Amino acid sequence: MLKNPETKYRPFIAPIDLPDRQWPSRRLQAAPRWLSTDLRDGNQALATPMDVERKLRFYDMLVAIGFKEIEVAFPSASQTEFDFVRRLVAEQRIPDDVTIQVLTQSRGDLIARTFDSLEGTGRAVVHLYNATAPLFRRVVFGMERHEIVALAVSGATAMLDESLKRPQTEWTFEYSPETFCFTEPDFALEICERVLDVWQPTPEYPAILNLPSTVEVATPNVYADQIEWFCRHISRRNAVTISVHPHNDRGTGVAAAEQALLAGADRVEGCLFGNGERTGNVDLLTLALNLYTQGIDPRLSFPVMRDVVKTVEYCTGLSIHPRHPYAGELVHTAFSGSHQDAVRKGFAALERRNDGIWEMPYLPIDPADIGETYEAVIRVTSQSGKGGIAWVVEQDSGLKLPRALQADFSQRIQENADRSGQELSAEIILSEFRKAYHLNGNSQFELVGYRDDAQGHRETGRAFSGRIRHAGREQAVTGRGNGLISAAVAAIADGFGIRLDVIDFQEHALKRGVDAQAAAYIQCVEADGSHIFGVGIDNDTATASIKAVLSAASERLGKIENSQEPKE
Repeated sequence: MLKNPETKYRPFIAPIDLPDRQWPSRRLQAAPRWLSTDLRDGNQALATPMDVERKLRFYDMLVAIGFKEIEVAFPSASQTEFDFVRRLVAEQRIPDDVTIQVLTQSRGDLIARTFDSLEGTGRAVVHLYNATAPLFRRVVFGMERHEIVALAVSGATAMLDESLKRPQTEWTFEYSPETFCFTEPDFALEICERVLDVWQPTPEYPAILNLPSTVEVATPNVYADQIEWFCRHISRRNAVTISVHPHNDRGTGVAAAEQALLAGADRVEGCLFGNGERTGNVDLLTLALNLYTQGIDPRLSFPVMRDVVKTVEYCTGLSIHPRHPYAGELVHTAFSGSHQDAVRKGFAALERRNDGIWEMPYLPIDPADIGETYEAVIRVTSQSGKGGIAWVVEQDSGLKLPRALQADFSQRIQENADRSGQELSAEIILSEFRKAYHLNGNSQFELVGYRDDAQGHRETGRAFSGRIRHAGREQAVTGRGNGLISAAVAAIADGFGIRLDVIDFQEHALKRGVDAQAAAYIQCVEADGSHIFGVGIDNDTATASIKAVLSAASERLGKIENSQEPKE
């Protein structure tokens, strides 16, 4: 390796000057035409190419997603590829609104074999390609410009001849000046014009010109300039569909495709999840759902994203990264405390607005729109904060914890997460919550029954009398206060010597309807400034508040016993 390896490389110099470029000020208004190349370009890039069963399963999924154009094979490359096309045709597996596409090199015998594979189909695209860049002309083919043009023209002529032998099929021709992105613009234009001279497309029967970034050699804006320049200069613009096929060598395939569409392209070729040679083709799923987030119908549908992921992984043998845009299993998940708090508040605001507009911190797309649930939106680790932990509790139990209680429980959970070093499931978190606030039968004080003088007396206050089970024995207690909570607190103090200084009380319904339960929360302050919390749940609101008092009393008694502090 050289000491300064950068000296080996020469920068790509933008081949055109386009000072009046228009694409930067444009905005995407509609979805492009999509072509899936998963079964051809994607398949050839697999260490173990798909067998027929897997290709059929993948094909059926593409149709279900909504692809209307699918490049299914390279029929002249192998008998397997040829047989796959024949099976699609013979078994009538091509819906009326779907067009299959096949690829061929510019050789007469291969073109004839390609058309043979499509015998009997109602409609098809035949895709011809040859490389045009100076590097390939010099190193790979040893040909001059005119020889490369002659190769393309001979292939285009052979395609036209073969199509005339099969007038029952509606043919569309596609030509790719392969390596377009580093071909001289004037030469790319020249060779395409010569191919169109052979095909003579019309607005009613257009041809497709595919302008690929076969290997990314520049930033996406340079590719967009090349596309806009070509669209301006091609002579039969109304009789051609401009297609783009970006690769991802620089990691900018999606950006290149989006900017190429702004520059005038009509169609995008790529693979789901960006499969393909080297770093892959452009990722059509990401492109489509990027449109979704901008309020544009992508004309592709992913109602159950997990099923799509599982099918692709099964058929290709490739794993989908958990951080893959939109589809990864972690992309809708927040672990960070600040992110969790923002998401939780976002959902609360969404419920209040109820206007049908998705506006959510950190979540550009509603997971429900692609068949995902909200269950894993917030997942708890040692990095999580009180908002995220409160979200898990609320989503799984309906309990809307007051902020101070959130902080208290969060500290307990984070200590647990620090000890385990693992993510904590919702089941563990809820179990810890019930244990911490004495909701799972571990309360030291159990309410057996009570009577409440709801009217109270001006001088003596409201009366509470009840029976409480403690240490296996029932005990009658009474107390008076300004309200039910203070009367119950007084009864506990008088009957058991447990004094509580209540500073906050909140309650809410857990769900609507006649069978709704109520949740009650109290917060008490200790002499040393620390706080104790109690939680109560019952079908009756008043009973829930008393249970919250008993929950706090259990916690207070536990602290006394642990510190050997005498009861008052």
